[in-house]
Amino acid sequence: MFVDLQHEWAAGVAAKLAADGLARFDGIRTRAQLVALGASLGRVVPHRDSGPDGVTTLTHRGKLGSRVGFEGFGNGALLPHTDRSGLSEPPALLMVVCGRKGEGGNCIVIDGRRVYLDLVATNRDAAQVLSQPRTVLFGGATGYLGSIFEHAVDARIRIRYRRDELATFSPEIVRWLPTLSDAVERHTIQFGLEPGQGYVLHNHRWLHGRARFTGDRVIYRLSLNPHEEFAIPSGFAAPNNVGG
Repeated sequence: MFVDLQHEWAAGVAAKLAADGLARFDGIRTRAQLVALGASLGRVVPHRDSGPDGVTTLTHRGKLGSRVGFEGFGNGALLPHTDRSGLSEPPALLMVVCGRKGEGGNCIVIDGRRVYLDLVATNRDAAQVLSQPRTVLFGGATGYLGSIFEHAVDARIRIRYRRDELATFSPEIVRWLPTLSDAVERHTIQFGLEPGQGYVLHNHRWLHGRARFTGDRVIYRLSLNPHEEFAIPSGFAAPNNVGG
């Protein structure tokens, strides 16, 4: 289940990401080790809330966590979403490591590929409408106008998704949101992290979130764009005979 970092390091993580879009690992005990693994895998993308090394420390910081866009600093549940969806090009990889456990706080991940294939099989109209360009404004008034499923010229599909105050949906897709939410729920995976354990996911394929927690939980987060030599593809391959 876990990539063997001792023997494979970033190459093992990259191979798992190229195959599945998600890699889990163990053995990252310090912030410096996290930064070293991240730099071996890709170029660090600074975040609004990160330190000089690009790492964001997520802890419960009281009232700050109740502000829109700062929910990662609360202890409530985080709905599944694409990280930094309001950017025209969100960072490709999201790396998360547990520094200290709390009570609860399971990681939540959803494979956008499985969600899309589910919709194609059960409600093809929904899959097509949710792929229409310029139907969702992500990130507020100065954000990005796009779609939930983005079809690229290389026959690959990327998912971009959030369901909070930072997403505004056009009337033609609102009726399909419950159908989408049901598919997301069907493919939700939860798991806990012990200190030193973590995961990397492809932010253009997988959604992520968090269950509510109590206690002094500490999570370290790093955004990356992968080094080209690893050939980690964006999103997922489009199934045959499905229009965008």
